Amino acid sequence: MNFKSICEMKKIMLVFLMLSLCIGYAAAQNQADIKFDKTEHNFGAFSQEKGTVTTVFTFTNVGTAPLVIHQAVASCGCTVPEYSQEAVLPGKTGSIKVTYDARDKYPGHFKKSVTIRTNAKTEIVRLFIEGEVLADVK
Repeated sequence: MNFKSICEMKKIMLVFLMLSLCIGYAAAQNQADIKFDKTEHNFGAFSQEKGTVTTVFTFTNVGTAPLVIHQAVASCGCTVPEYSQEAVLPGKTGSIKVTYDARDKYPGHFKKSVTIRTNAKTEIVRLFIEGEVLADVK
């Protein structure tokens, strides 16, 4: 190889590097971002006889790309999260319904978490529920 061809190769590599950086920067500008109206919910005191209690956590996609919830995992089997598998467009809202089942559980205070994994700028968000289960009067 001569000096001229080496210079040409360096120019081509530089152009590809700059192009890659520009594409990466542009892709980073379009990103989903999630904002919840609340991240904690207290059910207060309720009787074990009531069985289950449910709350809904509402969120907004405040980013510039569609938001996808990949996973919602509860800290125990007594807590069940439900969410839509469809993408939430920028500016739109979605929700995660969380149900706690107090049947066959010991009375007393509880605090449980649900870990949400998304494609948002903040990839992981934890939601918390708590309350006081009162013993059944028999």
